[in-house]
Amino acid sequence: MTGAHGAAAARTRVLIVDDSAVVRQVLAARLRDSPGIEVIGAVPDPIFAMEHMNRSWPDVVVLDIEMPRMDGLTFLHKIMSVRPTPVVICSTLTRRGAETTMEALAAGAAAVIAKPATGLKKFMEDDSGALVAAIRAAAASNASRLRPVARVPAYTAPPPAVGSGVAAGTPVTGTERVVAVGTSTGGTQALEVVLPALPAGCPGIVLVQHMPPKFTAAFAERLDAMCRVRIREAQDGDPVLPGQVLVAPGGRHMELRRQDPGYRVRVFDGPPVNRHIPSVDVLFRSVAKVAGRNAVGVIMTGMGDDGARGLLEMHRAGAYTVAQDEATCVVHGMPREAVRLGAVDRESPLGSIAEVIHHHG
Repeated sequence: MTGAHGAAAARTRVLIVDDSAVVRQVLAARLRDSPGIEVIGAVPDPIFAMEHMNRSWPDVVVLDIEMPRMDGLTFLHKIMSVRPTPVVICSTLTRRGAETTMEALAAGAAAVIAKPATGLKKFMEDDSGALVAAIRAAAASNASRLRPVARVPAYTAPPPAVGSGVAAGTPVTGTERVVAVGTSTGGTQALEVVLPALPAGCPGIVLVQHMPPKFTAAFAERLDAMCRVRIREAQDGDPVLPGQVLVAPGGRHMELRRQDPGYRVRVFDGPPVNRHIPSVDVLFRSVAKVAGRNAVGVIMTGMGDDGARGLLEMHRAGAYTVAQDEATCVVHGMPREAVRLGAVDRESPLGSIAEVIHHHG
């Protein structure tokens, strides 16, 4: 696969790869009506896509997973090995679709959009805004950071200083520590670096990863299989426990609630906040209110500014706040906004975030 396009092009050039003629027709029509987006092709499978890309390479590929001749996951691996390019996955709302999509995100897909098995044309006509937003986020990403990221060694705290009687990283105040993490585009890969490096006894973690409904359960299961900490999709009323990560369900907000001793999560329906359900700001603001200086806040790769103001509230409440640095972000938007607001105590590369969580948690 060869070819290039002008780096200064003002419009985002999109190639649609989907075996459904209805999807190709409706998506192409909707995207052509979106300012700043140019559809350069709509093809039925990856073989046709490769032929098209040899002539004209897109800025973003919108890719179905299940297709004839070559499946989308195989095609994604080919793209990432030859020329890393932002890919937005369109996947069906099924268990199999969710698991395969997790593999695609781990392989370097920038984002996922869920499509229903029935009522597809109406869905694409009525809810194309999410796809347009995903395409724009993907176009803004650092394509070189979309490749699978090498894992970092599991972090082990250094032994206590002789005569100190206090282990390194012991909290200065309180014993009810909690870590709140927010991330979006590029976050699925980033979390596969941070979470496996955490020790089993780390403080309880509450996490928002922007993701559609039905996918967060498969995401949590995938992470749980590779980590020493326990990872599960949160349910309303779950306690926040050491050595456990609660992932906000796609399509529902999550906030922290005080319940002596410790905390529980509230999972609830609500309108989008900063265009997202779940929203990082919703989580961070609740953590600022109920945990204050007993919390650590971490904002990671993602488009837009969700979480930046919430992290500022955490910072003002005395929490220790961390932002992923620009060099290791797929999209630096969310961390950049948090830094701009003065909400961040420390900027850290991806490979150091687990150590920071352990030390300050």
